[in-house]
Amino acid sequence: MLYAIYCIDKPNSMDLRMAHRPEHIAYLKSKEDQILVGGAQLAEDGEAMLGSVLIIDAADEKAAKAFADGDPFAKAGLFESVRITRWRKAFFNPAVGA
Repeated sequence: MLYAIYCIDKPNSMDLRMAHRPEHIAYLKSKEDQILVGGAQLAEDGEAMLGSVLIIDAADEKAAKAFADGDPFAKAGLFESVRITRWRKAFFNPAVGA
């Protein structure tokens, strides 16, 4: 089952995000067989990171929560909020993105 994980960073937490980013990237690479897509939520300037969005394949909501809780960003206390919802892929256009 697919789940979307929406994470919003705490205000003024860029230093915390950058300090734990290498661990976060390593964690995601270790789980890449579960990840459909993921990336940072950006401010309108396209630079400032505001949070993260991941769409993952997990057995159930409990497994999706365990995935989210295992993220080094979550363990470091970066996120103000985390929301996990079921997600259905209805359309994909590989020509858009990147």
